Amino acid sequence: MAPSMRPFTTASFLGQLQQAGRRSFVTSRPSPIASRARWTPRPAFSQIALRQSIRRASTEAPKPKKRRFRSFLRWTWRLSYLSAFAGLGYIGYGIWEMRNPDDQPEPDPSKKTLVILGTGWGAVSLLKKLDTENYNVIVVSPRNYFLFTPLLPSCTTGTIEHRSIMEPIRNFLRHKKAAVKFYEAEATKIDYVKKIVHINDDSEIKGDISSTEVPFDMLVVGVGAENATFGIPGVREHGLFLKEVGDAQRIRKRIMDCCETATFKDQPPDEIKRLLHMVVVGGGPTGVEFAGELQDFFNSDLKKWIPDITDNFHVTLVEALPNVLPMFSKQLIDYTEKTFKEETISIRTKTMVKKVTDKYIEAESTGPDGKKVLEKIPFGLLVWATGNALRPVVKDLMMQIPAQKDSRRGLAVNEYLVVRGTENVWAVGDCAVANYAPTAQVAAQEGAFLAHMFNSMAKTTEIEQQLAKLSEAQEKATAKDSRDQIFSEIKDLQKRLRRVKSIGPFEYSHQGSLAYIGSEKAVADISWMSGNFATGGTVTYFFWRSAYLSMCFSTRNRILVLMDWVKSKMFGRDVSRE
Repeated sequence: MAPSMRPFTTASFLGQLQQAGRRSFVTSRPSPIASRARWTPRPAFSQIALRQSIRRASTEAPKPKKRRFRSFLRWTWRLSYLSAFAGLGYIGYGIWEMRNPDDQPEPDPSKKTLVILGTGWGAVSLLKKLDTENYNVIVVSPRNYFLFTPLLPSCTTGTIEHRSIMEPIRNFLRHKKAAVKFYEAEATKIDYVKKIVHINDDSEIKGDISSTEVPFDMLVVGVGAENATFGIPGVREHGLFLKEVGDAQRIRKRIMDCCETATFKDQPPDEIKRLLHMVVVGGGPTGVEFAGELQDFFNSDLKKWIPDITDNFHVTLVEALPNVLPMFSKQLIDYTEKTFKEETISIRTKTMVKKVTDKYIEAESTGPDGKKVLEKIPFGLLVWATGNALRPVVKDLMMQIPAQKDSRRGLAVNEYLVVRGTENVWAVGDCAVANYAPTAQVAAQEGAFLAHMFNSMAKTTEIEQQLAKLSEAQEKATAKDSRDQIFSEIKDLQKRLRRVKSIGPFEYSHQGSLAYIGSEKAVADISWMSGNFATGGTVTYFFWRSAYLSMCFSTRNRILVLMDWVKSKMFGRDVSRE
């Protein structure tokens, strides 16, 4: 059949349209104007594909809620990394500012001389908030650094390096408004009548002058306390304390000495058990935290690298009271004792140490029936973490003041922390008796209170001097307007003076108690609203870490402590002796 005589069908028509569209596309591309002016036939399958793509696009289009949620996530992410950059910039600026102190004016000799003894919690808290432009400030201490004592038990096992919790005292004294004199020396005697402090240089390197006198108009005693042995023979000779950096270093060496000596060739079994028995005396936070850190050190590192000691290593906590952590709630005490039992740490409550030798302690324990039994407890390491005793300089000062004759535990102070029987001497921290527990928290609040009071006293003196000058000017003024103006200024200054003088007595605000108990668990008894919130466990452990990290003295300390925690988690604690 001829092409012109082909029968008409739908398929042939669509084919002709397709060939016509393809031919027009190949031969010539119409301009946009021409395509609007005339209709160009499209292939049928192109129209179908176009309709399908439009339908698919309409079904796959994001819903408005999803679009808003994605936009929220995008802006949250942007805000997060912008905040991170801002935080890094803030920390960097803080470090730069700390490393580059400004020049300080010399203290004004005409102003009162304020002498501060010690660089502990109370003294440093006072120095941080004190306006040094108001006084001629002198600091005397045998150590030229502040020590963050709550993390000292972690230094004994290498979890934290000791320099990470030390802040040089000159680092922040150089940032005060006016220069502060610092003498690394020990105060040997305070002459209250002559207002003189006798100081002595105890360093290994001595100059031509190793002892001298420092006069004062105002004196703050914050020398802390010594370790109390309660007169028990042998404690100082054979026990180790946990109060200073040197104590932590000695404990660290003794732990490794005991482990290495226990693995010495042909060592008798009884001697091995004695060497690997670690005894901690004192069930307060320091003793409990050290026992927990020591058991962690054994579980995570010692038995891994020195497997020979696995069967004999043991930690025992000795406490004279019926339970450990007496300042915590009964719920947390029970939780601590249960955790120690799971960690195989023995708790010996109602046990009093009577005598200490180089290889064992004699202890008197009270049984359930009330009978007292005297027994010998062998040890390789003995850590004494209980009680405070007065330093000689504090005892000597108490003997000079008749009002202190009945005081036994320290310098008795009034509600403004003034030493009773004196007018210009204050005491803070463990050397003062203010009806509060001798803790770092109490000492820090006492120091801050004194700083506020001293700043107010300086403002009072300044206002009184201004009032005296205005009174003289008012007497000399002849015009009524001048007298009225001066009188108005006097009234304003008197109002300021009343506000400044309205300083209330010191009131301690208990923020709570924290203690690490090992196995990445901690207990916390926190003051909340009108009551206490008691909690313990792994979540509390992270709260304990974050709280101590925030309480560190400086950004430098926080970064170093955080790096130590990460390092010990990644690589473990070092088991070398030094």
